[in-house]
Amino acid sequence: MTEAANIPFEAGEALLDWIGLTDALAAGHDLLKAEIADTFLYRGKDTLLNRAAWIDGLGIAVKSATVFPGNPSHGRAMVNGGLCLYGDDTGQLAAIIDFHLVTKWKTAGDSLLAARRLARPDSRAILIVGAGTQGRALHAAYSAVFPDADFTIWNRTEENARKMAAELPGLQVATDLEAAVRAADIVTSATMSTEPLIRGDWLQPGQHIDLIGAYRPDMREADDTAMQRARIFVDSFDTTIDHIGEIDIPLKSGAITRDALVADYYDLSRMTRESADEITLFKNGGGAHLDLMTSRYILDRWNAQR
Repeated sequence: MTEAANIPFEAGEALLDWIGLTDALAAGHDLLKAEIADTFLYRGKDTLLNRAAWIDGLGIAVKSATVFPGNPSHGRAMVNGGLCLYGDDTGQLAAIIDFHLVTKWKTAGDSLLAARRLARPDSRAILIVGAGTQGRALHAAYSAVFPDADFTIWNRTEENARKMAAELPGLQVATDLEAAVRAADIVTSATMSTEPLIRGDWLQPGQHIDLIGAYRPDMREADDTAMQRARIFVDSFDTTIDHIGEIDIPLKSGAITRDALVADYYDLSRMTRESADEITLFKNGGGAHLDLMTSRYILDRWNAQR
């Protein structure tokens, strides 16, 4: 029996690149559609999310994530968990991969694949909404595809935005969210908001809006007007519709209809911008199949350097 790889964060990350990951995610969607099972347990604002995926020809991933919003005030990470990757042929454990490594690269890579297909190639002004760990990953990911872009950060607590800007040279701090959204070519948002922060009345022709933060039925980052003005895309119909408030709430209220959702990653040929002026909006749901594809990419890169 081959010993399972144990891939820590720093050693694993040194082998990865954002373009390679998005290519791997696209290739993963050419395989048979994933079987996915998600379970959620809640205790107030705390969440336990168990996600499993099986793709014939790629393998099996099981990921458990705990989200405790109160942790940062005590100096602890908000999101924790673990991931196991199993071989497709035998079901044997192939790798234990650092949870934060998979989450960082899966989440930002998911959004980056959409941006490569939907954002205008000449985008130069990128606004990051949310100065958490994922905001920093988004800066790294988007920089790989838009190396000449100017980045701005807005955060509800301005002090945290200034801390992030101090870490990343050239990153500017926005104090007026409306003005920052209006000035951006790309808006990428990763917050814990349950009430919409991004207003559709602020959106400008040609923008690409990337929504990451909402993962529960009671969460959303953009209002109904934003959804109505944009052509909407998701990473997976199966893990966003009926699961995430960003999509589910406006569908149930009648603010949008099901045919407003143009395509997901299993129909990549339709995930394109039709004109320079249209507004595109992508909902990053981050399903377990994407954890599986990302984990397989990480393990392949790990094995290649051995």
